[in-house]
Amino acid sequence: MSQADTAYKQAKRWVYYILGVLETILAFRLLLKLLGANPQSGFVRFVYNLTQVFLIPFRGIFRSLTSPGIETMAVFEPGTLMAMLVYALLAYAVVKIIEIRRARIT
Repeated sequence: MSQADTAYKQAKRWVYYILGVLETILAFRLLLKLLGANPQSGFVRFVYNLTQVFLIPFRGIFRSLTSPGIETMAVFEPGTLMAMLVYALLAYAVVKIIEIRRARIT
């Protein structure tokens, strides 16, 4: 295997690794919101603050649905699901571009 092949494989792995981390934290946010987690909790606040920047392009696309509970309010954010889908498609596109570049060089 050539050095170029190794570099392309490593680039693809990095793209999927970054996607996996992003999808995981977005999934945490989705579940925490759905379960009505206490936003004053350190972990919950950390997840919300970390994911906030990734959700900016998707704000206002859909209205969030809320369900009041006894102690907390559950929130369903369709924008988070949309973000997860779009970021997965972007990662797939980047990997395909990497594969196309690799095919052109060889």
